[in-house]
Amino acid sequence: MANGQRQAAWEFFGSELKRRREDAGFTQEALGRRVFVSGGHIGQFEQAIRKPQIDVAKRIDEVLQTDGFFERMCRELINDKRYADYFAAVAELEGMATKICDYAPTVMPGLLQTADYARAVTRATNPFASFEYVEEKVTARMDRAHLLRGAKRPAFWVILHEPVLRIPVGGPLGMAEQLEQVVSLTQECTVLVQVLPDSAGAHAAMAGMMRLMEFDDAPPTVYTESVFSGNLLDDPALVKRAQDAYDLLRAAALSPEASLALIESAAEDYRRCASTT
Repeated sequence: MANGQRQAAWEFFGSELKRRREDAGFTQEALGRRVFVSGGHIGQFEQAIRKPQIDVAKRIDEVLQTDGFFERMCRELINDKRYADYFAAVAELEGMATKICDYAPTVMPGLLQTADYARAVTRATNPFASFEYVEEKVTARMDRAHLLRGAKRPAFWVILHEPVLRIPVGGPLGMAEQLEQVVSLTQECTVLVQVLPDSAGAHAAMAGMMRLMEFDDAPPTVYTESVFSGNLLDDPALVKRAQDAYDLLRAAALSPEASLALIESAAEDYRRCASTT
């Protein structure tokens, strides 16, 4: 489904939600209370500004007695086979974000990956997958990165834990090219990168990767991920805790200037290593 068609379908979802809510005699605030979101969220669903998560769609069906209509439609609209089920909604949202803040503990964020880096990561986690499967995943990741080239690209802030620079994904040459791409994007002011050095010790995001997203007309979200699962959260208290943790990471990380110098140095080391092998 093309992006324009998908947006039109979300607008239909919203108009149906409004119609059925009003037919059932609920205000936005009343329905929101019943499905454990704010009335403002219901309004944003109806205007197709924000997309509900599956569990919210299920509760809407239960309250409005719509026999699974909204759950089925929600699943269909976020069902993009190029991505893991738990990540499809995140990929949808990042295209609407005005600001994205990533913390990466071990793997380069997808939006910054080169094709060779993405290919090595995909192959490592799917050693028996077909060539076509791997290339589909790589292409999807490269397609996502196009949002950094658009006129309305989000402000993108990335904190890399030092192991991201030290793990030679794809070999020395592939890693040199990956880090050189990060340097280039930084110099173009496409992304602001900081490195959290190993010497920082314990830090505020020991539990793993974290992504914060902000929007013009919707509340912020936080996404966290572990092995084969992810959580997209918009509870204000949890988002605030994540924002506080990210602020602490910023304070513990190297300055952008020192970070860039470290990345350039690591890229040069990989390039030298590649030239001698």
